[in-house]
Amino acid sequence: MLWVFDLVLINSFVLNFSILVEQWLWAVCLSCSSKEKKIIIKPVMAVYSIKDLEKISGIKAHTIRIWERRYKLIEPKRTATNIRLYSDDDLKRILNVSILNQNGFKISKIAELSEDQLRERVIDLCLDTRNTDVQIESLLVAMLELDESKFSNVLTNSIIKQGFESTVENILFPFLDRIGILWQAGTINPAQEHFISNLIRQKLIVAIDNEMQNFRPKSEKRIVFFLPENEWHEIGLLFYSLLARKEGYNVLYLGAAVPVTDLKVVANTRSTDAFFTSFVTASEKEELEAVLQDVGSTIPNHAVFVTGLQIKELTPQLPRGFCVITTSREFKEALAKLD
Repeated sequence: MLWVFDLVLINSFVLNFSILVEQWLWAVCLSCSSKEKKIIIKPVMAVYSIKDLEKISGIKAHTIRIWERRYKLIEPKRTATNIRLYSDDDLKRILNVSILNQNGFKISKIAELSEDQLRERVIDLCLDTRNTDVQIESLLVAMLELDESKFSNVLTNSIIKQGFESTVENILFPFLDRIGILWQAGTINPAQEHFISNLIRQKLIVAIDNEMQNFRPKSEKRIVFFLPENEWHEIGLLFYSLLARKEGYNVLYLGAAVPVTDLKVVANTRSTDAFFTSFVTASEKEELEAVLQDVGSTIPNHAVFVTGLQIKELTPQLPRGFCVITTSREFKEALAKLD
């Protein structure tokens, strides 16, 4: 069942975000003289190849070249060997152009728009929450610009019209899957990925705090949420722990990088009915299956719910008693079977 936060809670999402994010990566250049060392600090701008633009925007490199020649949409710099190099501004413009083009705007008309007009058209499309592709592209632009305000506006508008669960599943999860793949491919930098991940994580924590204030258990069942060692991506784990609380289940949240041996200690200390974990960090299928087997042999008499990009992409063989979760509906149905 979808649920909608009231405006007070939505505003608290923005007000409670206090994580300072570094706006640029800085390079330090030292020039030495006989008497002193002089430090010069300069911002380092991101540089993208045409293949990077293709991966991030979804627009074929051939199409980008045509748009450059025919419509002068962007004018990349070139190396001495004539290789195209694109800036952050070039990438953001291509993303905005892509949003309009995918929504029926002719490229010849887009080329006539000023930067302000281009942004206005994209903002108008963002207000239509039925178009999830536009929402995801807009979050990508917010990530590249490290723009908290733009991110919050897109997210808040979607939450008001679609509800929190639908926004997380239909917009945030696909968005995070996409930037996870881009980060692994080296086409975005860690600062940009951390900026967005921490912002989403903060919003989920605020939602969980609000839910805990009004929590009334409807079941005696307890679910332990954890990430295995070398796994730090908590967003999916936080979301599903929030759903479990809303369904009235007791939650024990252990967080990231939990040694598998500790699970047995937890199970022996507190009555536990199920465990929930997630796998996002890239790994080989055999390595993932080994971790799953280790978890299964450590807590053999418990149900284990698993989710995450690596479970989806690698489709590993699961031990007995394991259940893959891909949607909130599947999770709620699985919870019902615990009772």
